[in-house]
Amino acid sequence: MDFGRLPDISNVDFRLPQDHQQTAHVLALSERPTKPSIYLGCPTWTNKPWVGTYYPAGAQDAQLLYWYSRQFNTLEMNTTHYRIPDASAINRWRQAVPPGFVFCPKLPQIISHDQLLQNAGEPTKLFCDAVLGLGETLGMVFLQLPPFFGPDDWPVLENYLQHFPKEVPLAVEFRHENWFKDSEIVDEAFQMLTERQIATVLTDVAGRRDVLHMRLTSSVAMIRFNGHGLVPSDFSRLEAWAERLHQWLEQGLHTVYFFMHQKDIMHAPPAIEHLIDQLESRTGLHLQRPQKVQQYVQGQLF
Repeated sequence: MDFGRLPDISNVDFRLPQDHQQTAHVLALSERPTKPSIYLGCPTWTNKPWVGTYYPAGAQDAQLLYWYSRQFNTLEMNTTHYRIPDASAINRWRQAVPPGFVFCPKLPQIISHDQLLQNAGEPTKLFCDAVLGLGETLGMVFLQLPPFFGPDDWPVLENYLQHFPKEVPLAVEFRHENWFKDSEIVDEAFQMLTERQIATVLTDVAGRRDVLHMRLTSSVAMIRFNGHGLVPSDFSRLEAWAERLHQWLEQGLHTVYFFMHQKDIMHAPPAIEHLIDQLESRTGLHLQRPQKVQQYVQGQLF
């Protein structure tokens, strides 16, 4: 994720902002679950540097999703941003992962960036029909709005969301700076998200601290974390996230999706392990953690 990435982070204030005043109200509307769902993962599974470390030595390209899903329980699926998958791809993905694993596909750019949500009924239907084929392995899809798509475009977004299939869980990622400034339009937009149980994406990135708006609109939190190679601030930021997530879980949060972006993919598993340590110590939950593997055993796939 290059959005908001800075070459020098020495002067960045990485402290998490306070919750938006509506977040506590939204969480209070949901009954606290007996056991929340915590999903931790990365944006890609074709991570060749993991072969021989987090993937067994000798693992082939066609097997990498299988091995990825044995290390993590979710995937931020960016491949769907560039093309709508066909039924055969959907079936391969669904069959490769174990029970409890979920995909979080990004809406295609033809919808969000090319057509800017206008006259997008046909590709939206094609996309939703495709991802519904994932069955129980479908977590939540997310709509990433372009940086130039601001509150002035709210009527377009409102119309799109009103017609978006309710059976497909959805989160929206805002990027234009005016979405994070108080206004009647912004309040109307976030209120509609709350009413329709559409989640918001929280992006923790050095160069755009405003997008970390801390305004939840449902009992689901989706966080996209941009790290800097396991520097001290990475660890302190993850500790702060563990504390904030613990607070939200105590208030009624049902589900967490946390995606780790690191420029060097080798840094992602240790960062997620640190987050797991922090979450487990606060919540008492036992979470799936990545582990290095020693060797590939032929036939283990089948």
